[in-house]
Amino acid sequence: MIGTGQAVVLGIVEGLTEFLPVSSTGHLKIAEGLMHIPVDDAAVVAFTAVIQAGAIIAVLVYFFGDIVRFVAAWWHGIRNPDARDHDYRFAWWVIFGTLPVVLAGLAFQSLIKGLLASLWVVAGALIVGSALMWAAEHIGTQKRGEDDTSLTDVMLVGSSQILALLFPGFSRSGATISIALIRNLDRVAATRLSFFLSIPALTGAGIYELKDALGGRLDVLPLLAGSAVSFVVAYASIAWLLKYVAKHTFNAFIVYRTISGVALLGLLAAGLVGA
Repeated sequence: MIGTGQAVVLGIVEGLTEFLPVSSTGHLKIAEGLMHIPVDDAAVVAFTAVIQAGAIIAVLVYFFGDIVRFVAAWWHGIRNPDARDHDYRFAWWVIFGTLPVVLAGLAFQSLIKGLLASLWVVAGALIVGSALMWAAEHIGTQKRGEDDTSLTDVMLVGSSQILALLFPGFSRSGATISIALIRNLDRVAATRLSFFLSIPALTGAGIYELKDALGGRLDVLPLLAGSAVSFVVAYASIAWLLKYVAKHTFNAFIVYRTISGVALLGLLAAGLVGA
């Protein structure tokens, strides 16, 4: 159903948009619609979840040093209560912060793969998500850094991933970064927290969907091609975004999302793109 050329295009889209606050799922569905790939087909949904593996590997490679530090602190803390520092607690918090989206994913599978897998939903979520990002930029004081992150922060930010899970177009990174900003974390700390929470959430989703992708109507070659391309592009996107947010607001993304959502509504209403 998805050819190698189409997989490469989707891999580029995935890598560019997975960690930028613009919604990878929404952009993938738009790309699929433009290529006349059925966006609500279960095999296609599985394909898009699996090629996220490339983006996940990219974030693992980019943050390898941080991940090793957190894992080491977690292991030392388990063995020695006196060694339970902030890194130890943060490792546990990322695990806890992932649980809400896991439970929601299991509970709402039929909606995610059916009714809500529509470009109408994507268009609306792009616009509503932009409003949340705008509010976050104006509400948050951004006076807290990564070392000031608390369990409450991580649980609220982690739970916000449910919005992107249920409403493609909302953006997982957009939702998590917005809530982190509302919690007064600075932009770099908010973005890094979004990255760390993405690792277990997206890895779990990819593994869960792998059986459907390989056991269905999808070939292995397109999966490998899409995943490889998404890795390269995602790594570059991560490096760029961290440098960007250190000196800029998210206003450019807010404007882009709003224009994209309105344009998509127009295309859908005119019948130029299938929902």
